[in-house]
Amino acid sequence: MRHGRQKNRETATGPIALAVNVRSLPQKGMVVTFEADAEQRDALAKAHELSAVATFRAELLVSVWKKRGVRVRGRVKASIVQPCVVTLEPVSGEVDEAIDAVFLPEGSALTRPEYSAEGEILLDPEGPDAPETYSGDSIDVGALAEEFFELGIDPYPRAKHATDPVSMEDDARRSDEDSPFAKLLSLKRKS
Repeated sequence: MRHGRQKNRETATGPIALAVNVRSLPQKGMVVTFEADAEQRDALAKAHELSAVATFRAELLVSVWKKRGVRVRGRVKASIVQPCVVTLEPVSGEVDEAIDAVFLPEGSALTRPEYSAEGEILLDPEGPDAPETYSGDSIDVGALAEEFFELGIDPYPRAKHATDPVSMEDDARRSDEDSPFAKLLSLKRKS
């Protein structure tokens, strides 16, 4: 399940903005391929607190879903550099995320959630994401690709030689062994 912020895909103004007109999609769908230029990669790095975004590429298929809905499937791939959480050294990483999202026009009956007999909204946390809504003639598939890009970023990148900081348990164990009471106890045991 995708978590995070919901964006209005018609008016998103992030680093990767790519509006696709969805009013008259071909029956087989429309392939959209996008590769970010240097300015967009710099903006992505800044927006996502990365040291650099070396490459960013999205390959998408935008197609009709049911009667009036739109389905966007594909992949976003990127090469990134971010600081190690232990040493702050640059760590290279790859993002490779599958994209699968459904959009429905505002007011569609399919966007209404299901309710239990008690009136609670029924959600399956392991199930597919609920469709997002759109209005107008276009959807910003660039913002969608950026959202999945963000999901693929390692939240705790580590350099290969970075060691774990001392855990709290180890620290507590050491302080117990070094305490004056531990020394007194060891003297008492010797006598």
